[in-house]
Amino acid sequence: MANRINREQVQHVAELAKLEFTDTQLDALTPQLDDIIGLFESLSEVDTTGVEPTSSVTDQINVMRDDVADNWGQSAALLKNAPDAERGYIKVPAIIDESED
Repeated sequence: MANRINREQVQHVAELAKLEFTDTQLDALTPQLDDIIGLFESLSEVDTTGVEPTSSVTDQINVMRDDVADNWGQSAALLKNAPDAERGYIKVPAIIDESED
């Protein structure tokens, strides 16, 4: 192992990602991540002289449909599934309480 990443760094990144690992899992994961980083480092050894950068690997420009609003006539059926609805809208609990300013 070339020690490109250590156990403490893996633990720190895991905490940032809100992931929890046991000590055994961290001990197994650290060398695996080090190997993965090594694979990416090996790409820097590839001679890309004369290779033009690409931003897309396909010649297709835009394959998405136009973004057009369409009334599917299903609002009543959708609102029937909502726990609480009023005047054509789904009612949800307030998430911002400004009364405690």
